Amino acid sequence: MPFITVGTENSAPIDLYYEDHGSGKPVVLIHGFPFNGATWEKVTTQLLNAGYRTITYDRRGFGNSAQPTFGYDYNTFAADLDVLMTELNLSDATLVGHSMGTGEVIRYLGNYGSQRVSRAVVLSPLEPMLVKAKDNPEGVDPSLFKGFQDAIIKDRFAYLTQFCDAFFNYSENKGKLVSEEAYRAHWQIGAMASAKGTYDSVSAWQEDFRPDLPKIDVPLLIVQGDKDNVLPYPVTGQRLAPMMPTGQLITLKGAPHGIPWTHADDINKAIMDFMKQPAKARA
Repeated sequence: MPFITVGTENSAPIDLYYEDHGSGKPVVLIHGFPFNGATWEKVTTQLLNAGYRTITYDRRGFGNSAQPTFGYDYNTFAADLDVLMTELNLSDATLVGHSMGTGEVIRYLGNYGSQRVSRAVVLSPLEPMLVKAKDNPEGVDPSLFKGFQDAIIKDRFAYLTQFCDAFFNYSENKGKLVSEEAYRAHWQIGAMASAKGTYDSVSAWQEDFRPDLPKIDVPLLIVQGDKDNVLPYPVTGQRLAPMMPTGQLITLKGAPHGIPWTHADDINKAIMDFMKQPAKARA
């Protein structure tokens, strides 16, 4: 299995597992919490069939990557992505993030610029700022995140069931948009994640991405369901779109948070159409 080393912890390397398939213009897919690159399978198949070089990787702490006890913040996550982009010598790439993975997309462009990137896609985004603050009254109350972390400490596996229920709007979509088997597969992938990484990621969700947004000079596609029960649409995608002069928003009516699985056809069409559009001139 291919790995890229992004650091060390004591005597052990911090290795990220990645997959790099196909040829053509590269598309880098960054998964959501608490899953791994395998959850992109409904998207990667179509990208490969359409002639794109398709790259997935597992965030530190998740999937087949190393599980260090530190580095679960977006400056570190973006630095990890930069190592991947540099080691693979990618150019003219499209970055696609889902949920937690949208943070890597936005912070990478904010910290490292768009020299290697021609466009970006954020699905069910965290941005612009999820947590409520004096200058962000539209956000979610901080007590909710403390509740998540308390639940993870008490029983991470029970929390994971609650998360998957919200991820798929399972009571509504079971047997329709998601099978029991697909639900169980996502739960199992999430159970493999680092306990420390799972806990610390909740703090990362509360980071402020607003300073990154003016630095983004490539076309940005935002796709989100208006029944997202993990990252509420009015707090995230609906607010993000007007802040992005290079952005366009597609709202999926009635869709939950886990749209790369439940609404894969819509996601694939949106991404393919977006990548066929001519790139805008950069500021």
